[in-house]
Amino acid sequence: MKIYIIPALFVYLASSAFAVDAERAANTIILHEHSVKNLRIETAEAEERTFENTFFSIGRIEARPHSRSVLSSRISGRITQLNAYVGDRVQKGQTLVQVESRQPGSPPPIISMQAPRSGLVLKSHVADGEPVEPDKELLDIVDLGKVWAVAKVPEAEAGQLKPGTKARVRIRAAGGKLMEGTLLRLGAEADRNSSTIDAIFVLENPDFVIRPGMRAEFSIITSSREDVLSIPRTAVQGDLTNRVVFVEDFDLKHAYIKSPVQLGAKNDLYIEVVKGLLPGDAVVTNGSYALSFAGGGGGPSLKEALDAAHGHEHNEDGSEITEDQKSATHSEGDGQSGENSGKGGINRLILIWAIITTVLLLIIFQRNILRKKTSSSPNA
Repeated sequence: MKIYIIPALFVYLASSAFAVDAERAANTIILHEHSVKNLRIETAEAEERTFENTFFSIGRIEARPHSRSVLSSRISGRITQLNAYVGDRVQKGQTLVQVESRQPGSPPPIISMQAPRSGLVLKSHVADGEPVEPDKELLDIVDLGKVWAVAKVPEAEAGQLKPGTKARVRIRAAGGKLMEGTLLRLGAEADRNSSTIDAIFVLENPDFVIRPGMRAEFSIITSSREDVLSIPRTAVQGDLTNRVVFVEDFDLKHAYIKSPVQLGAKNDLYIEVVKGLLPGDAVVTNGSYALSFAGGGGGPSLKEALDAAHGHEHNEDGSEITEDQKSATHSEGDGQSGENSGKGGINRLILIWAIITTVLLLIIFQRNILRKKTSSSPNA
């Protein structure tokens, strides 16, 4: 059987080369420059990075308990001037309210009320001209320079957390920007109905854009691995059984190759690539979904793009024109050169079948020789 190995291997390699060229042509999408702009195509490189294992949770923003202050009057009287309203930012020592005292005088004495701390006016309990008493609260002021982001963490995950654990927190009502939170502590008791426990993270909020009551989304980091090849999650398309990415061609402008990938773990930002990409490959992140339906892309064909990039003719499937094809083209004259070039893919197929037929005839010839030797043997 050894005599069939080399011919069979030759057939396999020839067929494989043809299949690779055809597959490349089928999976390459070439766009016009305006199409790239319209689809807002953006790319990112596959990189070996520190890969963080995370789990998802939701929660709410709360003001820190010790960040609240109340402005109240020390005397009975009537408000003559109110300088701060709900939502206003105030500074410590700023005059917020003026009260006309009921004590006798002509005119009656006016008492100014200053802000006890810098912060945001969270609630107002008075209006201009309203009478006030010493036991009445006038304004609630809260310092939102730091806030609590309280996540509802499943009890099964709580054991992985400890003070100092980091989380990426997204608050869509505050613009959706990711912020880093640091775990302060877990809550005092778990919720029996939901089987969750509060995890209190501290967020910096210098611009006061985060307000109490806002919904928060958490990606809580539990562990990490070094040098993991990964890409942004937005680059991956396809279904669970056929994951693909679009890789920017290193040679052709505005060309993207649909490439199957084998994926591993994922977090809120990245997904691990087990097979199918190399470090430095540029994958489409924004616009990858649209490319899934782009078909030919509306741009030049693969042949036209390669001809322009390399400065010489290619077959329709993007493969290089063989010497035999070049000789056939020249022999038919300049008038037929364009036609032969366009038929390059067909000529290549005929050439492959001719090679396969020749190899099969060689196999039959070798078998006949082997039979003759066997029949002429003395032991036959």
